[in-house]
Amino acid sequence: MKIHFTIKNLLITGFAIIVCACTTPQHFKRDNGVTSGIFGSTETTDTTSIGTKKWSEIFSDQYLPLLIREGLLNNPDLRIAAQKVVESEAYFSQSKAASLPLISAAENGNYTRNPDILYPTGPAEVRTWQVGAEASWELDIWGKIRSSKRAAYANLLSTDAGKKEVQTRLIANIATAYYELIGLDAKLEITRETVKNDIEQVETMKVLKESGKVTGAAIVQSEANRYAAEVTIPDFEQQIRETQNIICLLLGRIPGSIERGKIAMQTAPSVVKTGLPLRLLDNRPDVMQAEYGVISAYETTNSARAAFYPALTLNASVGFVATNINQFFDPKTFASNVIGGLSSPLFNKRINTTRLKVVKAEQEIALINFRNTLLKAGQEVQNALGSYEWSQQKIALRKLQLEALRKSVDYTQQLLTYGSANYTEVLTAQTNLLSAQLSSVNDRLQQLNAVVSIYRAVGGGWR
Repeated sequence: MKIHFTIKNLLITGFAIIVCACTTPQHFKRDNGVTSGIFGSTETTDTTSIGTKKWSEIFSDQYLPLLIREGLLNNPDLRIAAQKVVESEAYFSQSKAASLPLISAAENGNYTRNPDILYPTGPAEVRTWQVGAEASWELDIWGKIRSSKRAAYANLLSTDAGKKEVQTRLIANIATAYYELIGLDAKLEITRETVKNDIEQVETMKVLKESGKVTGAAIVQSEANRYAAEVTIPDFEQQIRETQNIICLLLGRIPGSIERGKIAMQTAPSVVKTGLPLRLLDNRPDVMQAEYGVISAYETTNSARAAFYPALTLNASVGFVATNINQFFDPKTFASNVIGGLSSPLFNKRINTTRLKVVKAEQEIALINFRNTLLKAGQEVQNALGSYEWSQQKIALRKLQLEALRKSVDYTQQLLTYGSANYTEVLTAQTNLLSAQLSSVNDRLQQLNAVVSIYRAVGGGWR
């Protein structure tokens, strides 16, 4: 066996350079205080969070859980996100193999024609045949390979968190579209009932005209009031069709009808708990993804910094070498070689320097993105909680308004019958009632959608 430089001597020679170049890698450390105050005045010390519940526990409607389950199976965006996780797993597996030796088989033949003037007594033609294996191994002294592996693992976790983010957004989008659909159903039902009452009102006006209590203008105005409500029906029907198609797209199915319940059957929790802001770091997928991005950036910086240090490599080859192919596998043709090398970059056109500057900038960008993602998360939680609280107040007040308006319609109709009120007062009361009824549906939708927003804002839906 021929050894150009022993490993022992190689290590002794490079030890001084190694010690001088050695620095401690920097790893990302989570600062739990970064979430302090991001919920604003709504912050609580209660650790209970709606985000830790499974989505099947949040949506109790008969049809909505079935739609969500179908979406989780067939949604194109979620399926793409799942394939991206597969890609990251492949890259991580490759990074783990980077610390292993590179082994390859080598087979070659060589023909040389020597000039007679230089080799008058030697053979003019030489043929050499070689079969063997070669191996190359870089010793990971500075952790360059280990840092790359940790960065690849952080990227894998980041991609998985991205898939979870797609899932939470999908669940929220399906629920929001479903509530919008049943809200449109309710508005259409209210409008049709109003048109039905308006038709009856027109007939009443005709009877009152015959008795001389109203004029022909009252009949015309009543008909106009009826058509003003009826003309909105096609709009509601078109919106219902479009909303159904939106849900079908989320489910990965062709456009069609959606089975659904009624808005009156939906229930919302009386109290919604968000838990501690700190839980966002482990619950909310986009925050998790941003944090893993920072970890990956730190490890990539460590790997780039290690490129400045000397690299210790071992190269070895074994095989059979013969001038005649028939002599292969003769013990005398066996050959081996081991080479140890220590190389340190001196001048490489600023490649390492540029790489280090770039990854440091990317590390800072990742930190800024992480903090900004946290701020957005806190803002979404605050906004969703405010929307939920205000919707509850509006529902209570709207109930009182509807009671008053129904009485107003009844009273004005009675007074009109007795000639103590004019038709304008009746039509105004009916218009106000219709507007309040449609607004009450919006209030209910705001409450239901606020629950969905809070659930997604605190990281619910991916468990």
